[in-house]
Amino acid sequence: MDTGLVGVSSDIQKIRDIIHLISSDASLNVLITGETGVGKEVVARALYESSPRKQSEFVKVNCAAIPDALLESELFGVEQGAYTGANKQRKGKFELADGGVLFLDEIGDMSFHLQAKLLHVLQSGEYNRLGSESNMRSNTWVISATNHNLKQKILAKEFREDLYYRLNMVRINISPLRERPEDIPELITHYTEVYNTKYPNSKTNHLTSETVESLCRYPWPGNVRQLISVLQRILILGCDEEAIDDLRRETIGQQGLTVSDAATPIYGQIMDEIRDIVNKTPDSIGSFSLKTIKKTTSNIVEKEVISQILGMTNWNRTHASKILKISYKTLLTKIDQLEITRPN
Repeated sequence: MDTGLVGVSSDIQKIRDIIHLISSDASLNVLITGETGVGKEVVARALYESSPRKQSEFVKVNCAAIPDALLESELFGVEQGAYTGANKQRKGKFELADGGVLFLDEIGDMSFHLQAKLLHVLQSGEYNRLGSESNMRSNTWVISATNHNLKQKILAKEFREDLYYRLNMVRINISPLRERPEDIPELITHYTEVYNTKYPNSKTNHLTSETVESLCRYPWPGNVRQLISVLQRILILGCDEEAIDDLRRETIGQQGLTVSDAATPIYGQIMDEIRDIVNKTPDSIGSFSLKTIKKTTSNIVEKEVISQILGMTNWNRTHASKILKISYKTLLTKIDQLEITRPN
């Protein structure tokens, strides 16, 4: 069954399997969890498209984007004259999604007051428009999503435990993109085709193998949403080198990379070198001195640190020289003197 999900990882295949199992019934409330940008709405729409409810509406509500005072009327509707300015009757999202899907995005940001009203609808299947005493029935498949840890919010008295169990009849967790790197080439191929069709006059219609390799190495803290944004920039503006350089700078900034960080793993290597010098035969012990130790260890440290920085910048020597705070010419000299070679 084609769910529209892109990826070859076991995590994505597991989500496809869950969609296949529950979409035919389309009655159990689903909670989709995962970091921002992983594609929670994509999964919600895949559930909808795979269900018999796809003939009715898919209605989305972003619970974090609408002020609490307005969210209640957005969900349940308003009767004419319910409050000052309510000049006409207005349907709510539950009514608009009747027979279809109501997708409650960012459910973890809903206020405690509204959580109680939502719980009542999920338990009884009934609700009232604001300003009305007439009960209305809800035949809506509720799918919700959050990037919050709702169990922690329950402990902090910020989320109702009884509502959590009502929403969480089936849970789908989407792993961050950094944990499923095998999906990155698939996503690149898919969205390259999408944007080549959408923007036929774009500067670039394909990515070089070097660009794809660089994109596959990046950890993507913004997940699929960030990858899509970078792909749009590269394809439409044709600025792959600039975009990749920006990602490298972000990586180094996120890692808090310093020269001392790069030097830390080589302490054992230095100590081994010192032991070799100290343990020389009596015939050659005359060459031993603190100056010798200093020069030897300095070369080891410099070579290892420069090699690591060059590797982290994909051998962008201009960028590496700025991190090391030395001139470009000095860096080239040290690469030659220390016999540093670029890995295959």
